[in-house]
Order: sequence, then C-alpha cells, then structure tokens
Amino acid sequence: MSIHTVIPCGGSLLFQKRSGYVLSEERHRLIVERLRTKSTVTVQELVDLFNSSPATIRRDLNYLHKCGLVQKVHGGAASISTDFNTTEPDMSAKALLFTKEKHAIAELAANYITDDDFVYIDAGSTTEVLLHHLKSKITTFVTNGIAHATFLAARQYNVILLGGHVKSNTGAVVGDTALDQLEKYNFTKGFFGTNGISIGSGFTTPEPAEAAVKQKALAHCRHAYVLADPSKFEKVTPITFSSVSGASIITTHLVNRVYRKYTVVEEVDP
Repeated sequence: MSIHTVIPCGGSLLFQKRSGYVLSEERHRLIVERLRTKSTVTVQELVDLFNSSPATIRRDLNYLHKCGLVQKVHGGAASISTDFNTTEPDMSAKALLFTKEKHAIAELAANYITDDDFVYIDAGSTTEVLLHHLKSKITTFVTNGIAHATFLAARQYNVILLGGHVKSNTGAVVGDTALDQLEKYNFTKGFFGTNGISIGSGFTTPEPAEAAVKQKALAHCRHAYVLADPSKFEKVTPITFSSVSGASIITTHLVNRVYRKYTVVEEVDP
C-alpha cells in the first residue's frame, strides 16, 4: 500500500509518495486548486512541487486544457475565469429558470426514493420540483424548506420541518436550532440544491447560514445527491458546503467530463 505525506513548505505543499510520484488524478486536482489562488503557474514550478518530470507536467497541462480546466500559456498555464456570484435570486425567480431540465433531473432523483427511506430534502427550486415526481407513498421526510414541508404534509406524507430562522428570499429554515436537530438524524438519502459547482471549490452557496445547514445535513446522509442544471457548473459562490466528491450529481448535460474523476455523475435527457 502506498503512503502519501503532506508537508507544509514555505506556504505551499510538498507532496511525497513513498512508492513514487503523486498519482496523475491527484496532480490534476492540485494544479486546478493552485490556479484558484494564483493566476498562472509555470511548468518548472509544478515540477518542483510534485517532484515530476517536465514531460509529465506538460502532459498534465495538455489534459487539463483539453478538459477546459486551465488555459495553456507559454511555459505553463493560466486559470480559466469562473463565474463568481455573491447573491441569490428569490425562489419565484429561480422557479422560472431551466424548468424542463429541473423536471428531468427531479424525475430521475425521485426514482431513488423508496417507502423505507428516511430522506432529507434541502430547500431550493430543483428539490421542490422533485416533490412533484415522488412515487413512494409512506416515506418519512425531513426538510428545511417551508414550501417543501407544506407540499408534503398536504399529501399525507410524514414530514418533519426543521426549526429556526426563516430566510425571506428562499423560504429556507437556518440557524442553530436546525443544526442541533440535524445532529440527531441519520438519513438514508439526501437531495440538495447548489448555486455553484467547480472542481476547486466544490458545491457552493452564497449564504453562510444556509451553507451550514447543507453541510450538516449532507454529513448525516448515507447517500447524498446534488440536483443541478448545467448552468450551475463552473460557478463559484462564497461558501463551500461540500467537496465535489461528497455527493453524487444528477444533471442533464455534463460538458466537462473531468467531474467523473471525483464523483458519480448521472445525466438524463430533458
């Protein structure tokens, strides 16, 4: 079994592997992460960082360029500009966007829910669409979405609404009370929305209190799914609530295939 050691080295990380060089997938991830904090990197800089040959690093950069994750420049690579958003539209605005895609994603997600499941449903426009496609009859749900709880209760499902502070623009319940409640639960499955997805930043959302609830709930799920239309990819908002590897992704079109290196991605035709 190979062993990796991570050693702080002048503000950077020196990666060593007793049985040889850092694996290519790990180098790819670390190069992308490095370009989040630096606009450019040189081949020699990456050679020194990973103890790899220049030819190996050039192959890495060619691959990442082909995947659309970096921009090749003379002697190295530059970061690809990623949309950065700090605000969140209200639910009425989001509900009008990508409706065809949301229904296709939601229908597939609903197929994973059985009567025996104990399910967490995150507040959000795509997860709200999921409720319209439910086929199970006696599943128990926990949610921080007021509209979600109202919909489920009206259809005689056993539903638990988390307590706490209500966000007026999204109808999401957040805060310490919700976090304390989530600590007690163990979900078989959880379904989450996101405002942005990127390899370097993971799944992100604009508001810290919502991010805290998402993070806590996701950590208590045996299987977690993020429902995301294609517009969410290569976008970053201020707060990360999970790495990409922390949940499977259900979407309608995956442009950048490199995401499959980090998690399960399921695509469905809209």
